[in-house]
Amino acid sequence: MNIRRLVLDVDKAVSRPSIIEIAKALDKCVGVEAVNITVGEIDIETVGMDISIEGENLNYEQIASAIEATGAVVHSIDELVCGERIIDRIKRVR
Repeated sequence: MNIRRLVLDVDKAVSRPSIIEIAKALDKCVGVEAVNITVGEIDIETVGMDISIEGENLNYEQIASAIEATGAVVHSIDELVCGERIIDRIKRVR
Protein backbone atom coordinates (compact mmCIF):
# COMPACT_ATOMS: atom_id res chain seq x y z
CA MET A 1 0.00 0.00 0.00
CA ASN A 2 1.44 3.37 -1.03
CA ILE A 3 0.94 5.63 2.00
CA ARG A 4 1.28 9.23 0.83
CA ARG A 5 0.17 11.24 3.88
CA LEU A 6 -0.03 10.59 7.60
CA VAL A 7 -1.39 13.01 10.18
CA LEU A 8 -0.44 11.88 13.68
CA ASP A 9 -1.49 13.04 17.15
CA VAL A 10 1.77 13.09 19.12
CA ASP A 11 2.65 14.12 22.68
CA LYS A 12 6.06 14.97 24.11
CA ALA A 13 7.40 16.24 27.41
CA VAL A 14 7.75 20.02 27.66
CA SER A 15 11.52 19.83 28.11
CA ARG A 16 12.57 17.18 25.54
CA PRO A 17 12.65 16.36 22.71
CA SER A 18 12.49 19.59 20.74
CA ILE A 19 10.31 19.67 17.65
CA ILE A 20 13.54 20.14 15.67
CA GLU A 21 14.81 16.78 16.99
CA ILE A 22 11.53 15.11 16.00
CA ALA A 23 11.67 16.67 12.51
CA LYS A 24 15.28 15.49 12.03
CA ALA A 25 14.32 11.94 13.03
CA LEU A 26 11.39 11.95 10.61
CA ASP A 27 13.51 13.37 7.78
CA LYS A 28 15.68 10.23 7.97
CA CYS A 29 12.72 7.90 7.36
CA VAL A 30 12.38 6.28 3.95
CA GLY A 31 9.97 8.06 1.61
CA VAL A 32 9.48 11.20 3.72
CA GLU A 33 9.42 14.30 1.50
CA ALA A 34 7.80 16.86 3.82
CA VAL A 35 7.05 17.23 7.55
CA ASN A 36 4.83 19.78 9.28
CA ILE A 37 4.76 19.88 13.09
CA THR A 38 2.07 22.06 14.68
CA VAL A 39 1.90 22.54 18.44
CA GLY A 40 -1.73 22.41 19.52
CA GLU A 41 -1.76 22.27 23.29
CA ILE A 42 0.75 22.93 26.05
CA ASP A 43 0.19 22.09 29.70
CA ILE A 44 2.52 21.85 32.68
CA GLU A 45 4.16 18.58 31.63
CA THR A 46 3.28 17.84 28.00
CA VAL A 47 3.03 19.36 24.54
CA GLY A 48 0.38 18.02 22.14
CA MET A 49 1.23 18.22 18.45
CA ASP A 50 -0.21 17.35 15.06
CA ILE A 51 2.47 15.98 12.75
CA SER A 52 1.69 15.86 9.03
CA ILE A 53 4.02 13.79 6.86
CA GLU A 54 3.89 13.47 3.08
CA GLY A 55 5.90 11.35 0.68
CA GLU A 56 5.93 8.10 -1.27
CA ASN A 57 5.49 4.65 0.26
CA LEU A 58 5.69 5.94 3.83
CA ASN A 59 6.43 3.24 6.38
CA TYR A 60 4.22 3.86 9.42
CA GLU A 61 6.15 1.47 11.66
CA GLN A 62 9.47 3.18 10.86
CA ILE A 63 7.93 6.63 11.37
CA ALA A 64 6.34 5.68 14.72
CA SER A 65 9.63 4.12 15.87
CA ALA A 66 11.55 7.27 14.89
CA ILE A 67 9.14 9.45 16.88
CA GLU A 68 9.27 7.16 19.91
CA ALA A 69 13.09 6.99 19.75
CA THR A 70 13.15 10.76 20.39
CA GLY A 71 11.04 10.29 23.53
CA ALA A 72 7.70 11.41 22.09
CA VAL A 73 4.57 9.21 21.90
CA VAL A 74 2.16 8.60 19.01
CA HIS A 75 -1.43 8.66 20.29
CA SER A 76 -3.32 8.11 17.06
CA ILE A 77 -3.39 8.28 13.30
CA ASP A 78 -5.80 11.13 12.54
CA GLU A 79 -5.54 11.00 8.75
CA LEU A 80 -4.24 8.45 6.26
CA VAL A 81 -4.03 9.03 2.50
CA CYS A 82 -2.87 6.26 0.21
CA GLY A 83 -3.03 5.30 -3.44
CA GLU A 84 -1.78 6.69 -6.72
CA ARG A 85 -2.57 10.31 -5.81
CA ILE A 86 -3.49 12.50 -2.85
CA ILE A 87 -7.12 13.41 -2.29
CA ASP A 88 -7.45 16.58 -0.21
CA ARG A 89 -10.12 16.46 2.45
CA ILE A 90 -13.24 18.44 1.67
CA LYS A 91 -15.43 19.34 4.65
CA ARG A 92 -19.04 18.39 4.15
CA VAL A 93 -21.66 21.00 4.82
CA ARG A 94 -24.80 19.57 6.39
